[in-house]
Amino acid sequence: MDHLQNVMGYFDQQQPLCAEHDRISKDLYKEFGVKAGLRDENGKGVLAGLTNISDIRAFQYVDGVKKPADGQLLYRGYDVKDLIRGSSGSRFAFEEAGYLLLFGELPTQEKLEEFCRVLGECRTMPTNFTRDVIMKAPSHDIMNSMARSVLTLASYDPKAGDLEISNVLRQSIQLAGIFPMLAVYSYHAYNHYEKDGSMYIHRPDPELSTAENFLRMLRPDMKYTELEARVLDVALLHAEHGGGNNSTFTTRVVTSSGTDTYSAMAAALCSLKGPRHGGANLMVMQMMQNIRENLHDTEDDEELEAYLKKLLHGEAFDRKGLIYGMGHAVYSLSDPREVVFKGYVEQLAHEKGRDKDLALYNKIEHMAPQLIAEERKIFKGVSPNVDFYSGFVYDMLGIPMELYTPLFAVARVMGWSAHRIEELLSANKIIRPAYKSLGGTHEYIRRNERE
Repeated sequence: MDHLQNVMGYFDQQQPLCAEHDRISKDLYKEFGVKAGLRDENGKGVLAGLTNISDIRAFQYVDGVKKPADGQLLYRGYDVKDLIRGSSGSRFAFEEAGYLLLFGELPTQEKLEEFCRVLGECRTMPTNFTRDVIMKAPSHDIMNSMARSVLTLASYDPKAGDLEISNVLRQSIQLAGIFPMLAVYSYHAYNHYEKDGSMYIHRPDPELSTAENFLRMLRPDMKYTELEARVLDVALLHAEHGGGNNSTFTTRVVTSSGTDTYSAMAAALCSLKGPRHGGANLMVMQMMQNIRENLHDTEDDEELEAYLKKLLHGEAFDRKGLIYGMGHAVYSLSDPREVVFKGYVEQLAHEKGRDKDLALYNKIEHMAPQLIAEERKIFKGVSPNVDFYSGFVYDMLGIPMELYTPLFAVARVMGWSAHRIEELLSANKIIRPAYKSLGGTHEYIRRNERE
């Protein structure tokens, strides 16, 4: 430990040097027409590719004028709201969406049952993998544990580097089946070895859905209600969100190099774990706790409004000037995932006796967009996104915070896989954008002449 502190002291001293030479003024991005974050000043992404997999719509044209509209999320041309409504009476909304994303068409009942059977058979890992890999180096960072496990799984696959589409499809479905196990088992290992909790490893049931198995493996008694499984199933419709989101774009960039499926999925996991991407619902939960701790009465509208203004002014919580869960990089008037999710959130809150908490969320949902519009220059509408409620749902389901982002990955692996296959079939060219160098040229100085 003393050695590490000495080494860290060296890097602390060198930090100003990095800041001096590596920080680039925002004005230069504007001067050279560089779209920082591959987005223009209005937040619109730079067109970097073509896809048949999904579409996000947030505007409409009225008399030739572009105007904000309620958001739409389409999987292969089908509205995600219809996918959820169409699954009424079944808990296979996620599996049906996964089939659609991977194969490009809605499955018949027979095809869906066969797909679910195959997915169920894929919910198994190599002998002793849980003991030898997952439990060997437990970590509070479950995403890191999952990425390490995914890379290790390549060692057990004799066709790991085979890029034939049938093989990539096989790998993708196997990983979709295994991801819930990697997430839950990694958490149990951390909870046991690092937090002194009890250890229990429940095997998944191949007859159950992804949502049911997640709850079954997570809970000591393996029990869950019909509503709990249904709500989690709907939450898993995070499965896809366009080719431009960071983790999906990462998948396509890495895939374009010709690497294997395990490396591509591990890269996507590492992208998703970033707090600017997959950790948004965690920030919402922490913000909500901060609000409860600092308000005398959460039912007092004036006190709540005053505190939300403090958040926007950077005077409270993390002082970033943000109300987390509000606004989206693409959507304007509404996030369709939040709209359809909200009804299930309300049902679960009633079942769990969390109506007071729900009321607070509802108040912020109505107040925040108006306050943000008053304080900020807005190019499009502001509305709650799906992350505003997803953390609340996970909390009501008893899912620990360490699993919030891993659960996102459990859903998103279907979308990542679809984009990987599309990149392999269509693009056939390594992704290599340009960066303008600002470094200039310097004459070499001999080492003994440097100051």
